[in-house]
Amino acid sequence: MPAIVGFLIALGVAFCQNRKRSFSEKMEDVTHSMGDSNVMIMCLVFVMAGGFSGAVQAAGGVDSTVNFSLSILPPSVAVAGLFIIGCFISTAMGTSVGTIAALAPIAVGISDKTGIAGALCIGAVVSGAMFGDNLSFISDTTIAACNGQGCEMKDKFKANFFIVLPAAIITVLIFWLATRNMSFQLEENLNYSLWEVLPYMVVLLGALIGINVFVVLISGIVISLIVGVSMGHIALSEMFQVVGSGVTSMYDITVISIIVACIVSLVKEHGGIQFILNLIKSNINGRRGAEFGIALLALFVDACTANNTVAIVMTGPIAKEISEEFDVDPRRSASLLDMFTSVGQGIIPYGAQLLSAATLTGLTPLQIIPNLYYPLLMGVCGILAIIFLPQSRKTTTN
Repeated sequence: MPAIVGFLIALGVAFCQNRKRSFSEKMEDVTHSMGDSNVMIMCLVFVMAGGFSGAVQAAGGVDSTVNFSLSILPPSVAVAGLFIIGCFISTAMGTSVGTIAALAPIAVGISDKTGIAGALCIGAVVSGAMFGDNLSFISDTTIAACNGQGCEMKDKFKANFFIVLPAAIITVLIFWLATRNMSFQLEENLNYSLWEVLPYMVVLLGALIGINVFVVLISGIVISLIVGVSMGHIALSEMFQVVGSGVTSMYDITVISIIVACIVSLVKEHGGIQFILNLIKSNINGRRGAEFGIALLALFVDACTANNTVAIVMTGPIAKEISEEFDVDPRRSASLLDMFTSVGQGIIPYGAQLLSAATLTGLTPLQIIPNLYYPLLMGVCGILAIIFLPQSRKTTTN
C-alpha cells in the first residue's frame, strides 16, 4: 500500500472517532493544523531541497563528487573510503536513498574487481548514507526534527554530531581492519570537475555557518543551474524542468507531512496524545528517563511506518511535550528523534534504503544487514549519551 493511502485511511478513522464533536469542528482542527507555520515551513524546505537535488544532479554534481572522492582514495582503504564518501555525499545531498543510488554501482564494481564481499561494500555505502540522513542540513529528517522541537539546525547538528562521531570513527576502523590487506586499481577513468562539485560545497558550508536554509538552498539551485549551463549539461530551455522534476520528487513526503499533521491534530483533540504521554510518563523517572522514552518511541514508530521522516513528524508533538515536561533541551530531543529513527530506518529490511540497495546490487536486505555497523553503533552511542551526557535546557544558551 502506498504510504499516503495508509495515512488517508488513518485520517478517516480519526474523523469517525469522538462523536461528541461535530464534523465541522473536526474540519476546523484539521485546517488549522494544515496552516501551522512549522508545517508550512517544513513543506517549503522539502520543496526547495527537491529543487536543489534536481538541479545539481542534472548539472553533473553527483558524478563529479563521487569520482573526485574515489580518485583520492588509497586502494587499501576502499571499503572504509566508501563509507567516508557516503558520509560526505549524503550530508551534502540530504538523501540516503540518493546516496545509495549514486554509490551502489561503484560498490559493486569494487567488489567485482577486488573480490571483497559485495554485502560488505554495500554495507559501507548504506552506513555512510545513514550518517548524512541523520546530520545533513537539507535532509528532510533534520528539517522535520528541528522544526518540530523548535531549535536551530546548526545547534542540533553540533549536539548530534559529537554523539555520533565515535560511531563513525569505529565504523571506519572496522571497515579498514576488514579490508586492509586488499588492493585494487580501477580501470575506468574517473572524470570529475571541481566546478561541478561547487554547488554541494556552497550548500554544505553555507548551512554550517548558519545561513538561513532557504537562502542556502536557493543559492545552491542558482549555482547548480549556472554550472550546468556553462558546462553544457543543461540546456537553457531545460533549466526550469530539472528544478521542477526535483520539486516533484518531494511531493509525496510533503503531502504525507500535511496529512500526518491533520491526524495528529485530531488525535490530540480526542485525547490520544495525552493518553500516550501519560503512558510514557508513568514509566519515566526524570530527564534521563524522558530521553529514553523519546528514543524508544521514535524507534518504534519508524519500525511501524518504515519512513524516518514520517516517524519524526508523528512523534514530534509527543516528544516536544515530554521535553517540556522534563526539561529536555530541544537540541537533544531533536537529535534523539533523528538518531533513533535513522537507526531503525538503517536496519529494517523493508525500508527504502535497504530495498533500494538490494535492488541495485542483486543482494537481499538480510545479506546486507550484518554489515551495517554504523546504524547499530549510532544507537549504542545514543544510549551512552543518554546515560552519561545529561543535557538540561537550563544550561543552554540561545
